[in-house]
Parts: sequence; structure tokens; C-alpha cells
Amino acid sequence: MLLPVAMRLVTCLEHLLGRGSNGTNDLLILSTLDLIQGALLLHPPSRTLFAREIYMNILLDLLDPINCPAIQSATLLTLVTALLDHPANTRTFEELDGLLTVTSLFKQRATSREVKLKLVEFLYFYLMPETPMIPAGAGASATNAAAIGLQRSPTKLGGPRPRSANGPGAHHGGRGNRDTRTTDEKQALLGRYLNNVEDLVEDLKETAPFGATVY
Repeated sequence: MLLPVAMRLVTCLEHLLGRGSNGTNDLLILSTLDLIQGALLLHPPSRTLFAREIYMNILLDLLDPINCPAIQSATLLTLVTALLDHPANTRTFEELDGLLTVTSLFKQRATSREVKLKLVEFLYFYLMPETPMIPAGAGASATNAAAIGLQRSPTKLGGPRPRSANGPGAHHGGRGNRDTRTTDEKQALLGRYLNNVEDLVEDLKETAPFGATVY
């Protein structure tokens, strides 16, 4: 029953995104993001929506530097909820230049300190090794994280860009691009956009912030 709810909320979010930025609309976007997070946590199968480019692009569009820090932070938490235990969604995120989006936002001087902290948290989350998707009906744990942002072509200006077979989201090491990835594989992808990724990985190995072994 909650899958249609999540879909309606994402459709509403897309409509709000097209209305531009103003105080009232920003509050509506924040409320909708909170509701989407709740729907995805209560009904993990609804996360499969974000394996589709059209829905993942909506979240990436909200990481545009023109949006306020509150929206950027809330979007990062929603993105974590959407990726949690769903490697196929992470592959879609990569294919749509999500790593470029988050690292670009992180590098911009205008990005607030709070958002940058959440972006680093998101990167820690992203670098965790993956396991196959949990079957429908299985529970999922909530995780706080954040993201790094970079500039990309927003869907509201013309839809997803054509993907290159040799791009960041293409087959990695001869493997299908819907497979799970290890931390080392994701470190290599992230290293295309960000320096010193190995420091993040070492810190992740030492602190294990999400309670899992990094390999």
C-alpha cells in the first residue's frame, strides 16, 4: 500500500521543484522530503522507485547550489534512505553522475559548513561495501548521512543526459553495472572527482561508523 504513497510523494516533489525557489515552496519541499524518508523507512520496497532515472534525477536536482542549505541537507538524508540496502539504486546514482554532483557541491565555497559535513557523512555511507538487496518485507535500519555535490544537467531543464558506455556508471572491471561494489571499487570511482579518498577509506576502516567491516 505504501508504494503508491511514495510514488505520489515523489511526483509531488517533482511538481514543487518546477515551481522555483521561494520561502513557501521551500517549506513544502522540506515537508515532502521528510514524508518520503518516512515512507521509505516504513516500506523499504518503495526504495525500488529510485532505481529509475526519472526519480533519482529529482533528488540530484535538489542538490543544485541554487537551493537553500536546508533543502540540500534534507535531500542528502533522503538520498541515503533511498540507497540503503538497494545497490541497484546506487548504480543509478552513479550512472547519473551523482558522484560528480555531490563532489562539486562539496568543493564550492558557497556551500555551508553544515551541508559540507553532511556531504562527508554521505561519502562515508557511499564507500561502505554493499550486500545484495534485502527481500521485500525485510526491515531496514535508519542511517544518518550526507553528500558531496557537483554541477550536472538538471532534469527540469531537459531530462537525463545520454549516458556514455565509458562513463563513471559504465560496467566496472567487466562486471554488470547492477552488481554490488566493494569499498575499493567505489573508492576508484570517487577518486575521479575527489582527492585523498584513501584518507576517507582509512578513517572508515578505523572507526567503522556504520558497524560494518570495510573491505
